[in-house]
Order: sequence, then structure tokens, then C-alpha cells
Amino acid sequence: MQALLKPLLELAEYEDIVKKKKEAPGVLMLTGCVNTQKTHMMYALSDGCCYKVIACSSEAKAKQIYEEYRFLDAAISFYPAKDLLFYQADIRSKELVSQRMQVIQAVLKGEPITVVASFDAFMDALLPKEMIKSRVIKICSDETLNLDELSVKLAQCGYDREIEVAGPGQFAVRGGILDVYPLTEELPVRIELWGDEVDSIRTFDPETQRSIEKLDEVEVFPATEFPEEEEKRVSFLDYFEKENTILFLDEPVRLKEKGEGVEEEFLEAQKRRAQSGYEVADSEAVLFTTQEIMRKMNEYSSVGFQALDMRCPGLNIRASYNLQTKNVDPYNRSFELLTQDLKKMKRNQSRVILLSGSRTRARRLAEDLRDYNLSSFYSEDMEREVEPGEIMTAYGYIAEGYEYPLLNFVVISETDIFGKNKRKKKRRTTYEGRKIQSFSELKPGDYVVHENHGLGIYQGIEKIEVDKISKDYMKISYAKGGNLYIPATQLDLIQKYAGSDSKKPKLNRLGTQEWTKTKAKVRGAVKEIAKDLVELYAARQNQDGFVYGEDTVWQKEFEEMFPYEETEDQLLAINAVKKDMESHKIMDRLICGDVGYGKTEIAIRAAFKAVQENKQVVYLVPTTILAQQHYNTFCQRMKDFPVRVDLMCRFRTPAQQRDTIQNLKRGLVDIVVGTHRVLSDDIEYKDLGLLIIDEEQRFGVQHKEKIKKLKKNVDVLTLTATPIPRTLHMSLIGIRDMSVLEEAPQDRLPIQTYVMEYNDEMVREAIERECARNGQVYYVYNRVEDIAEVTAHIQKLVPELNVSFAHGQMKEHELEKIMYDFINGDIDVLVSTTIIETGLDISNVNTMIIHDADRLGLSQLYQLRGRVGRSGRMAYAFLLYRKDKLLKEIAEKRLAAIREFTDLGSGFKIAMRDLEIRGAGNLLGAEQHGHMEAVGYDMYCKMLNEAVKHLKGELSEEDTFTTALDVNVDAYIPDSYIPNEYHKLDIYKRIAAIESEEEMDDMIEELIDRFGDIPKKVELLLEVARLKNLAHQAYVTEVTQKGVTYTFRMYEKAKIHVERIPDLLKQFPEDLSFKADVSDPKFIYQRKKKTKRGEVENPIEVVKKVLIGIKGLLD
Repeated sequence: MQALLKPLLELAEYEDIVKKKKEAPGVLMLTGCVNTQKTHMMYALSDGCCYKVIACSSEAKAKQIYEEYRFLDAAISFYPAKDLLFYQADIRSKELVSQRMQVIQAVLKGEPITVVASFDAFMDALLPKEMIKSRVIKICSDETLNLDELSVKLAQCGYDREIEVAGPGQFAVRGGILDVYPLTEELPVRIELWGDEVDSIRTFDPETQRSIEKLDEVEVFPATEFPEEEEKRVSFLDYFEKENTILFLDEPVRLKEKGEGVEEEFLEAQKRRAQSGYEVADSEAVLFTTQEIMRKMNEYSSVGFQALDMRCPGLNIRASYNLQTKNVDPYNRSFELLTQDLKKMKRNQSRVILLSGSRTRARRLAEDLRDYNLSSFYSEDMEREVEPGEIMTAYGYIAEGYEYPLLNFVVISETDIFGKNKRKKKRRTTYEGRKIQSFSELKPGDYVVHENHGLGIYQGIEKIEVDKISKDYMKISYAKGGNLYIPATQLDLIQKYAGSDSKKPKLNRLGTQEWTKTKAKVRGAVKEIAKDLVELYAARQNQDGFVYGEDTVWQKEFEEMFPYEETEDQLLAINAVKKDMESHKIMDRLICGDVGYGKTEIAIRAAFKAVQENKQVVYLVPTTILAQQHYNTFCQRMKDFPVRVDLMCRFRTPAQQRDTIQNLKRGLVDIVVGTHRVLSDDIEYKDLGLLIIDEEQRFGVQHKEKIKKLKKNVDVLTLTATPIPRTLHMSLIGIRDMSVLEEAPQDRLPIQTYVMEYNDEMVREAIERECARNGQVYYVYNRVEDIAEVTAHIQKLVPELNVSFAHGQMKEHELEKIMYDFINGDIDVLVSTTIIETGLDISNVNTMIIHDADRLGLSQLYQLRGRVGRSGRMAYAFLLYRKDKLLKEIAEKRLAAIREFTDLGSGFKIAMRDLEIRGAGNLLGAEQHGHMEAVGYDMYCKMLNEAVKHLKGELSEEDTFTTALDVNVDAYIPDSYIPNEYHKLDIYKRIAAIESEEEMDDMIEELIDRFGDIPKKVELLLEVARLKNLAHQAYVTEVTQKGVTYTFRMYEKAKIHVERIPDLLKQFPEDLSFKADVSDPKFIYQRKKKTKRGEVENPIEVVKKVLIGIKGLLD
């Protein structure tokens, strides 16, 4: 970094500042500073200090400095401030504690580090660092450990005991295995004991629960920082040794204002809570005052940075220096202006550094400047000095450029030249919650579907002993008191029933034809839709569409102007769309992704590509508000190019609409964004090339018919925000082009979620705080009958703000007007039912308060919570409930579910599932949704998958049969091995579904990894699974054992070489016979009590021998 540091040595004041900062504590004040130059000077002055602490007046400013400083020194951490207003919440997300603990861990290690934080981050009370150190649990290989004591210690440190570790701050114990997800680590850790000794420590994947790599030791930091009442309290500042630390204060006057503001807000809130009769903690136990923090700051060697020379009472200023620096004027994308300025600087013998966000662009910049006769060079690491009159280009990030006029030294950023540039952020490694894998989380009382017997209620696992043989059976109750006991080896025939959560499904009766008829009906419908999909896909593939050319220079320029970094999923989707457009086939692609995941940008790029080939584009949306929003987005993105965008919806006057219709016909409008108005018969297009449909399922039947006509010979791109189930996605590969966006945009901050009891003061504080930062608030109240009263009550709490309400029973125009006013910022707080417009992306709304959150389903909560946190700002979600002493137990259960949701545990998976079923219905149509309800979602997907495979010739009719196997061996999972019923069911189901030796090896590996060495009974269970697989390969549908008799039922469509049967029977003289019944062919084996050697015959060996023989009949 010599190129940046060397010029400063020529600064008259620099040497004196460096000398004075080492002499004594107190503040050296530098005035005349500009934004990014401060970061440059901080870095230059930090030399020789172990700890560098940067204090800022806001989190936004702290983040900006963090980004800039990171390019100079990678050992920098951002320490977020704690939310002091809501410290009493019952449940809070652990994300924030995790981020703070990671920084505390780095500080405790004593390694050199730079920490940047807002002033209020130093104000909250923490445990002294010696106490934090004493609470860190260190576990090493081969040490002796008491699991019970360790569990108690983890709970005391703020960790939650769960059945299975899914997120940070959780731990689980299974036999001699402890899983823990330390707050400071990226991955959870599995500790396996041999007796009392630690046998191994390894990280594992929370999604698959499988081990990743071995560790020698692990440190588990506490999951809570709050000191108890009797404990000593310190500020985060006290964690840094005075003689080894330098403090940098960015605009000290603003720091003081920030501290006083936080203090005032906190004390005012405490006072109001106390007046309302709530119990409040002593403020000293929670908060240090601004004066206390400034007194502490005076004890360190500090440097303050100010633009203007302003007094800051409370700080001990030892000396002041005025630096003459200034910002670089922006060039507003004019390369001409830049080169003129650079030539002037060259004549003045200035040293110039141009920084670019990528090495490739920096190299290209040097080449471009040489084309303008400006001798410039690219430097990889900036270690070479820049001589007077030289221009260097290099890789680096600063928000804006700066200049030291007295030194003739200028640093110009890419932002100054090209406007706000994309900032490739470090990929977040925070825990994102587990995506849904399978749906095996069964609990007694849940509805299940058995492939042959239909819909029943799962009652739990029961161990039954018959003839001294113990086995686990799954008990399912059916209509009219019927019960079915299913051996655990047949659990692959069972799925949890997943339909819409609002209505209870009808149970089937055992021994009737009802289920068979339902299944046959659904199977017919599934075959029909699979056939339609396959035929439609084939027809579109064979039809010649318009072939677009490769990307033009304009296309590349247009894409470069996208102000964000694309996610990997987005890039894949964009490339897939372009590939479709450049091929002979007609495009018909579905893009799935949550709101704000970047679907619109994909559509915009496709539209731009189409327009360049003089094709017209229709962007069809379901509501007027969305039309207006997307129209604004398109205009904004296209403003620098000769593309004409128009709008067709109710917001346009009849005259404007007539103009648009004329212009569409004459080809003067390139892109039209509109509601179903664009489907009207009076609209003609000169040359329509691309149709983009947003949320097709929200259009009515008539509109869908018109869309079908419009689709005929044009490329179609359909966008949807409802998640599409992975299973369905896999079934449709090859018959539906689909791109799924699963990765959240990088600048999304996690939503801070609090669960707390309702009180007026809390609501007022949450609303006032959001509006103080010019934001807006969603207040979700789900009862239409008294929504007006609740709105009036909130208006009373915040009389200075504009509060309005919206619900689904309003007239369409009325609702539209309110939503329009809300989008335009005329309404501060919108009290609404859960109809909050699904596709609306209002990035200014970053606080959501949900009234009676315990009454909403998890999927509703998940979707609602996703409506905030759409910008780079921290977003808050408050889930409120009323404490009801009579309903305490029920309320607590609901809260437990919400707690899971707060940390994105299994509640998140259920919510995802619920949404996916809706997504499946949307994708396949309402009629199919009904069939899905009839047999349950999993069974439907299985049938669809089979139907598609049949049509594609990957599966023959003969392959679709199931195999059941029931022999008398002690094959089950003992409670001592897997005590938890959910885990046990999951493993049973997966063992029953094993189809290859590779899958078997994988299962054995997983069992040893997650639960320890495999006991004999589980080994037998695995052997039974192997036999079942062998039986399926031999076209045997059922193997049963009654005493010494074994029956092997054959699949009636099995292609057996009948002439080989006598040879097979000879292999088992007197023991094996064959019953050649057309509808029920079977082999019967009579076991001898003892073999010739006097040993009892092993049932597994007998069955294996016979099955190998039967398989030989098929070759």
C-alpha cells in the first residue's frame, strides 16, 4: 500500500501527529477532513497498534467505513449495536448476539484487529471479558467429560436444548453424542464420547446432519451477553487494553449527539413503561451514559476526524490540526471530462491513483487511458510509489475520491467516474435456516397416507412381540375405528399427508374400495396433465420461433448499469433465458423466486434484448399498483437508451390509453406494462416478440384464455413468487423450462425478530423509531370487524403520524388508492389484514408489528415477515401476543412454535411446505390442486413423477409395483440407540426406501456418524432392507413368514422363464414348491427346524437363497 501511504509523509503535520499519539492519552483533532480520506488517514495512523477501534455516528456510516477499510486491511470486524429499546423481549433472534460474539472472540484472542462500531454499541452493559473468558467451554480430543454437567453448563450459557441441532445457539444430546452449534462458528460441531472420554470432535452440515471434518478442539462461547443483576458490568470499550489501542472518532460532535439521542429515547421509554405499570430494570444495569463513554474515550490515545472545526464538550482535546483536503467532483459517466482533468493533473505533476472494483476493469482502465495519450500503468498490489505526473490504476474500493491539494496527490474512485458501482460483498456465512428436504417430521395425531390403504391418523410407534420376536410397528387409525399396524420395514409406503391446512381431510375405511377408486381417478388425471405437459413442450420445441442474435455492446452496457451484484441463481437464469431466445424453439420459461430476489431484472434484460431486434414486449401484471411499480422500474432502467416504455391500466386517462393503442399498432411503443387491459380486443401489436407474465395464477379464467391466444407464437417468460416444491421441480425437468432463484440478494440484512407481550408503549416506540429514520410501518391486524378501532387506537398513540387501514373487503378502487398512497410515502403506518399485497416491493417499510401473532399460521408469519427487510437497512419484526393466564399452556405452545420460526427452525420448514403446496397448485392449475388434496401432496408428486417417466420411456408399466417383506427377526431400532421418535421414524423411512448398495453404505456411514456404533438389531434391520431390495429386483411383491412357512408372492406381470422353474425347485428338494395361480403366483418354502448339522436355519439366509434363485428365472 506504499502508493497510498508514502505521499502522507510529506504532509507537514503528519510526523507531529504520529509522535503525539504515542505520548499520552487524549484526543488529537484533525479538521478539514472529507469522507473517504478519513479512512485513508485512519489506516496510515494505525501502524504499530494491536487494536484499532473506529467509532461512528450511525450503523450506516460504520458499514461504509468497514467496506472501505476492508480493502486496506482484511482484519476488520463490524460490531453491531444491541437494540436497547426491546431488551425485555421474551424471544429474540440470535443473529445479532452471534455477530457480536464473533468480534468478542477475536478480541479475546489478542490478535491484531480493527473494530468499527456505532457509538451506541459502546453504551450497552456487558460482562467483563474475564467473566466471558471463564464461561467459554473448551473441549479437546481425549479429555474426560461429563455430558450431564456439560448440558447444564450450555443451558446456563444461553444455549437451547433441541431434538436436533438446526441453527446457531442450539445443542442436542443423543446417547454418547453431543451436537452443539457455537454462536461464533460457521458450522455446528459433533462431540462423540467413548465412555467419559472425548473420542472425536468434528464439524457437520446442519442440513444433512452429516460430518464434514475432524477437529482437535472446539471453543463454545456463551450465547448471551447480558450481565445478571448482581454481576459487574463493563462497556465493550473496556475490552481493549489502553496501552495497545488507538481510537478513531468519526465526527465526535455527531457521536455525542447519537449517544444523547439513544439515552434520551431509552430513558423516555423506561419512564413511560413505569407509568403504565410495567416492571422496568434500573437503567444503569442496561446502559452507560454518553458522558461515561466519553470519559472512557479520554483514557485512550485517540484521533478525531471532523470536516469543520467544531467544539465537542466532554472530550479532552490535546492538539488540533487542520488538513486541507477536498472531495473529487463526480464525472457523471463522462470519460471525456475525466481525461481532460487527468491531462491537467499530469501538467501539474500530480500523483494520481484510480481505484476500480475489479482487477479486470482496473487493467482495462489503464489501457483505455493510454488510448487517450495518457501514460498510465496498472499495479497489482500498490507497493510501487506513484511518481509526480504518473497515473496508476489498481484494484480497490472507496465510496468516493479525495485530494490533498498541497501534496498534489489525488485518489479517484470508480464511483466518481461511472456513478454508484456494484459492490461485490463478501458472501454472508450467516445461518439461513434449513431448506425443506423430506417431510418426515411426523407426530402422533398427524394425517398420513398409506399407498395401499389410504388416509389415516398416525398414532405413534409401538413395539410388539410375537413368538419372542420384537419389532417396531407404526399404528395408524382409520375411519370407523379401524387400526392398521405397519412394520417399520414398510415405511416407504407411507407419507405425511400435506394438503391445505384449513380443512381436515376425510379418513378412509379399511377393507373398502374407496381409496382404490380415489387413487385410480387421480392417477388418470395425473397421466392426463403429464401427457398435456409433454405434448405442449414437444410442440413448442418443434415450432420455429424468432432467433435472436448474441448480446450486443448495448446489451452489455445496459447490464453493467444494474446497480447491484447479481446472485449466482440470477446469472444462471439470465443465461438460460438468453439461450432460449437465441435458439430456434419458442421460449416458455418459468422463473420462481421470492419477492426481491431479482426476477424483474431478468425480465428487464430479456425485454431489452427483444427490443434491440425491433420486437415489442408486453409485461402483464395482475394489479394496477404493480403495473405502476414495474412501469417506474422499467423507465428508470431504460432511461439512457432509446427505448419507449408505456403503461396501460386504470391510472391512465382514456385519451392516454388511445394514444398508447395507436402507438402499439404503429410500432412506436417498444414495451408496454399493463394489467389485463393489454389483453383487450382493441389492442393490436405491430410485431410482438416477448410476453412476460407476472403471477399468472392470479388472473381469472377468461384472462387466462386470452393469455393462451397471445402466447401462440411468441416467447413467454412467466414469473412467480410462490416457491415451487423441489420434488415437483425434479418431476418436471425436461417437460417445463424452469429457473429457480433460491439465493437472497447479498445486501439483505437479517430481520431482527422479537416475540413479546403486547403493550402500547412498545408499539409506540417501534413505530416512532422507524418513522424517525423516515421509514414506514406495517401493522398486521387480521380481523376486519374492528380494524378501524385498532387504527384509531394507534393514531392516538402516534398522533403526529398518518395512520390508515386496508383489508380485502374494501372496494378495489379504494384499496388501490390506499396502497398507492402508502407506496408514495403519504401514509406512515398501514394497519392491514394479511392481504398485504404479495408482489409489492416497498423497500421503505422496515418495521412490521404483528398483532396476536400466536393466532396466525407459521406459513402466514413467514410470508408476512418477508415483506420487510428489502433494503440495506436493518428491519424489525415484532410478534405480539396477549398474556392470558387461563390459556397459559396453549399460548406457550404457540410461542414455542413461533420461537422455532424466529430462529428458522423446523417451523420454517413447515411454513415452506405449506407455501410449496400452494405453489404446486398454482403451477398445475386449480383442478390438479383438488387431486392433490385427495391423495396428499407427496403421493401426488410420486404419481406425477411416474407418469412423466412412463411418457418419456424411462419407466415401463412392469416397474410400478411395491414390495413388502416381513420375516421373524429382531430387527428394529432400540430406544437406547435413537431415543427420539421423530429421528427414529425418519431413519426407518429412509432405510425402507434404500434401493442400491451405494445407498446402503451411505446409510451405514450416517448412522455411525450421527448415533454411534450400530447395534445388532439395527444391523438386522439393514439386512432386511437389503433383502427387500433383492425381492423387488426378483419381481416379488411380498415375502411373509408364518412359523416355518415362507411365502414369496410374484408380481403377475413378471416375465418369468417358466421352463427354468423345475431346476429351481431341484435346488431346494422337498422344501420349495410353486403355486401357478394366474392372479396370485407364488413360491412356498417350508423351513426345516434344523439343518443337517443340527443348527437352526437363519431366516435371513433362507430368504436370500430363495430370492437369488427366483431372480435367476428372469434373465
